[in-house]
Amino acid sequence: MVDEGLAGAVWVKPQHGESFGARAARALRRTLSSSAAREVAEVTRTAQVLQQPVTTGRQIAVTSIRGGSGKSTVAALLGTTYAHYRQDPVLFLEADPALGSLPLRLGAHARRWTTSDIADIVKPNMSLLDVTGYLVQLPNNAWLLPASKGEIGVMLDSRAYERAVVALRRYFGLMVIDCETLPAEVARVALAAAHSRVLTTPATPEGITSTYSVLQWMQRLPRHMIASTVLVLTELIPHSGIDLDEATEKLKSTGVSVQTLPYDRHLAAGGPVRTEFLAAPTREAAARIAADVFQLSQTRY
Repeated sequence: MVDEGLAGAVWVKPQHGESFGARAARALRRTLSSSAAREVAEVTRTAQVLQQPVTTGRQIAVTSIRGGSGKSTVAALLGTTYAHYRQDPVLFLEADPALGSLPLRLGAHARRWTTSDIADIVKPNMSLLDVTGYLVQLPNNAWLLPASKGEIGVMLDSRAYERAVVALRRYFGLMVIDCETLPAEVARVALAAAHSRVLTTPATPEGITSTYSVLQWMQRLPRHMIASTVLVLTELIPHSGIDLDEATEKLKSTGVSVQTLPYDRHLAAGGPVRTEFLAAPTREAAARIAADVFQLSQTRY
């Protein structure tokens, strides 16, 4: 995954998502207030949503309109959350061959077969065990299919993507698809075929403004496209000064569901996402986003 000559230069010691002082203050507030019971009830409700059975595999496509919005990070958090709460196997499928960062975010140590390869390999008579032999195994009954082997110039066309998804969807309860940024062809195909969609954007004036324009365009598409979309505002820096409540209400007026992923030092540092280092608000937000997206994937429009 990482060139041996670069391993020492790019390795960073994982740090917790929030400072020790912030964690201590949170623990003290929790001890002195009556919020503990409410937190437990909220976690229980979220778990019940995430553990609902599915009759056919659900496809969840994650994309953005610009790079650096946290797209692959959100995809990693979503799939990891589903794998934690669910019993059926979860597949991370990368549909971004331009040196996508999903394998690195998931801590994969090697890449074997790619999305384009699988399109011609998987046959209907194969068992799950046969299929997973071509995938990268992750913790908690989760699997990864990368889009490339870290090579420049690798292409993934929409036909190969469609063949790969058709071949794999019957083996996995949930597929989290990390797409190219819009308006790339494969991203458009993935969004059109998905049961629910996630659009990530940085919580900045530029990100919110440009995304609002995209949502207005989506309003002219068939209703199910925007009705089954969750917009995730990713806070890239702490205390940005943006009025997120006002921005959320304006974005919601287009018909989309809006969630916020708060700033987290562990996520901001890059590298593999390790859930034990995530700040408590980040874990809670990831679970809320995952539940919202999953519930929309179960809805028929």
